Amino acid sequence: MAQLLKVHGSQNQFFILDQTTLDKQLTDPELVALTKQLTNPDTGMLNGADGLLVVNDSSHDGVIAQMRVINADGSEASMCGNGIRTVARYVAEKTGQKEFKIETMKADLQVAEHAPFADGVPAFAAEISPVKFNKEALPFDNLGRDRIIDEYVPELAPKLKFTSVAVPNPHLIAFMDEATIAGPLLGELGRYLNGDNPYFTDGVNVNFAKILGHNELFVRTFERGVGFTNACGTGMSATTLAFAITHPDQADFDQPITVYNPGGMVKTIVHFADHRYWIELIGNATVTHELEVDEGALHNANVTADNTTVTETGEQASYEKFVNELPKTVDVNLK
Repeated sequence: MAQLLKVHGSQNQFFILDQTTLDKQLTDPELVALTKQLTNPDTGMLNGADGLLVVNDSSHDGVIAQMRVINADGSEASMCGNGIRTVARYVAEKTGQKEFKIETMKADLQVAEHAPFADGVPAFAAEISPVKFNKEALPFDNLGRDRIIDEYVPELAPKLKFTSVAVPNPHLIAFMDEATIAGPLLGELGRYLNGDNPYFTDGVNVNFAKILGHNELFVRTFERGVGFTNACGTGMSATTLAFAITHPDQADFDQPITVYNPGGMVKTIVHFADHRYWIELIGNATVTHELEVDEGALHNANVTADNTTVTETGEQASYEKFVNELPKTVDVNLK
């Protein structure tokens, strides 16, 4: 029998598949088909998810495992900040190590066990890097500039200043009031820039943020390959970097920044050293369900309630208690 885990970071939900435990690893087309089947909110397992996190062995020196991120639409992301924390927890429990590196598409990233956020809410910290601002890294074009840092971009939307950064996932960020965050613009802009458009031809994650106070934000994200999500780890990381750069009187480097999101809360720390930026993302790594299924069902993208044994861990109740005790910030409807 093979095992899947249903996990989340700030309610950004995934299934984890450790391919090193299988008799035969899935091919890339099989992984895409399995992801689409599992994550479908109507017909998938456990109300679906935002993607599949695939754990493989790494051939890199000093790296303990590889993580691949398959989005719900079958596309592959270069990184996932919420996902890597859950994979870090899985690998830590599997190996007994508390600090190590995980290989991702663009970089080998440091992860470490962190003090729990609350009783029954385990947490991990993950390095978010590399950081690039040039248009080729995102990429974008036809906007009359080589990078976008706190600028009006009339082609995208009126009255908003945008910042664009790759971490390495591409992100577009704007700060605004609560009414704009809760309104229709984020969905409209997110769908446009992740469809056929002349500006971000590979799509882009769009983040709308409200400054709540010194070192304190609320972030809502329309995620490339997913749509509206409870939280996006690289999005919150990119947004806090933009916050520190463009609002230096309200955000500190090398100090924790509290980031609320529709699914909960994380902490970030923005660093600049040796002429490079990187962000530390700290948040929950919750396992909600353990699934046992015949390996053939994975290869055939046919994981169903009829052929799967599902065990609930009880961790979700602890997470919900933690979230319910957080301050009320910005009220948004994910749809």
